[in-house]
Amino acid sequence: MQTHAAVQPVHASPWLHGPVLDTALGWCFVPVAIVVHFAEPHLTLVQTMMAVVFVVSFAHQPLTIGLVYADPVQRAAHRRLYTWAPLVIVAAIAIGLSLSLTLVAMVAVLWNAEHTLMQRYGLLRIYGRKAGYDHGSLEKPMLIVWLLTAIAFIGAYVHLPTLALKLGLDDTNTRGVKLLDPLRVPSMVVFWAAAAGSVVLTIRWWRAERLLARASRAKHLYALGTLGLVVAVMLDPIAGVAGYVAAHAIEYFAVVHRSLRTRRDGAPIAIVTGTPRRRAGVYAAYFAFVAAIVVFTYDLYEGRVYAFFILFFGAMHILYDGFVWKLRRPNVAASLGIMPAVPPAAG
Repeated sequence: MQTHAAVQPVHASPWLHGPVLDTALGWCFVPVAIVVHFAEPHLTLVQTMMAVVFVVSFAHQPLTIGLVYADPVQRAAHRRLYTWAPLVIVAAIAIGLSLSLTLVAMVAVLWNAEHTLMQRYGLLRIYGRKAGYDHGSLEKPMLIVWLLTAIAFIGAYVHLPTLALKLGLDDTNTRGVKLLDPLRVPSMVVFWAAAAGSVVLTIRWWRAERLLARASRAKHLYALGTLGLVVAVMLDPIAGVAGYVAAHAIEYFAVVHRSLRTRRDGAPIAIVTGTPRRRAGVYAAYFAFVAAIVVFTYDLYEGRVYAFFILFFGAMHILYDGFVWKLRRPNVAASLGIMPAVPPAAG
């Protein structure tokens, strides 16, 4: 008996939401970056804008908690992780804050930067799967090197204390940023090496895409938007970071909505969001919860409680997100418009 590789079906629509909305989401960092760029001469205004961007970013993070704990199948798949992770995270945050707020902030920033890029990688894979192919082995290293190029550029060529000031960091964090000055020369070396690697990997990926008879235009537009986002971070770090952070949250809201709108399984999260009216009610309750956290904890104990919530929900979101959106799970793939592969033929 001879078996043949499973065939990935080509889906009727290559888009996740539709051509207009997908393009708008893939490039939604542009208006955010432009507005922040022109606000930069006014320090107080740009700090206020950055604060709003970070609140928007915080608002998307607890969504993942609901997707896990209101889905029995998801909980059963990683029961120990979902039981112990919150306690471990609380302990890690407490220890980290007692040692160095600057260190915790730097780890959180780098982890979020990688997480945001991996969301983009995940969406590229979704577009590829919808077109019947997968170049993930090329795309992941390419995106990682793109990000490394941007980070190294900031370390090498951007005046970090000024960047910290415009981001609205306090004196403690600003002093911590100044400690990175000795890394400027190594950052230059890393930048040029990563820039060369970016060119090589991008060419390899593009050649692989061009060999396909049905390469995804949706995927190419999104990849171009991702490259534009990384370049924006280098051209104007303040505006680019604002676009980078805001776009991640906006896209996540859109993907969660797309998934909930089309889920038909028996999980509580699918049932309570099964109709437009129910979804509206859930969304209203959710945003009221987020607003309550921001309003009542922002200045509590000099902002320490608010910082704890940001770190806690941020860590839970980043950790859990890697388990929630597994395309090999039929209900997840179906909720994103991806049908299962055609079973292997025998003969």
